[in-house]
Amino acid sequence: MFKSFKWALLIMANVAMVRIGGLLALLITGTNFSVSSGVGFLALFGVSVQTGVIMLEYINQLRVRRYSIEDAAVEGAVLRLRPIMMTMLVATLGLLPAAMSHAIGSDSQRPFAIVIVGGLISDLVLSIFLLPTLYVWMAGERDVLSPAEPGFTEGEHVD
Repeated sequence: MFKSFKWALLIMANVAMVRIGGLLALLITGTNFSVSSGVGFLALFGVSVQTGVIMLEYINQLRVRRYSIEDAAVEGAVLRLRPIMMTMLVATLGLLPAAMSHAIGSDSQRPFAIVIVGGLISDLVLSIFLLPTLYVWMAGERDVLSPAEPGFTEGEHVD
């Protein structure tokens, strides 16, 4: 998508780091790793890729608009916080009852929900703070970026 191994590597690093939240949630709740929690990790990886692509594409579009690398990373993190947070909150609030359930049949649902809720919470923090930081470290002035999209709007400028 980005025509750059560097940006694909950055998204894969985001996916690798999101496992921490899911594993930590399993550890805190005392839940064993199971097939159900493994499926939860697969769903979590998909959401992590989505948030990484949203963030990187926006930062790259800001750079095409002549923002410096640091300014694009900060502005991208600030302006993409709301869409990423809304994605996380909808899934987290939807799965919270399943994660806290102890009723009949919850043995298969609970590990799935626990992994996703814990992973999404950590993914929010990682996507907003760590991903732009890694972007600044990896980005260079000679990066090949996609041309600006015609419908791209920068949103409100935050000082």
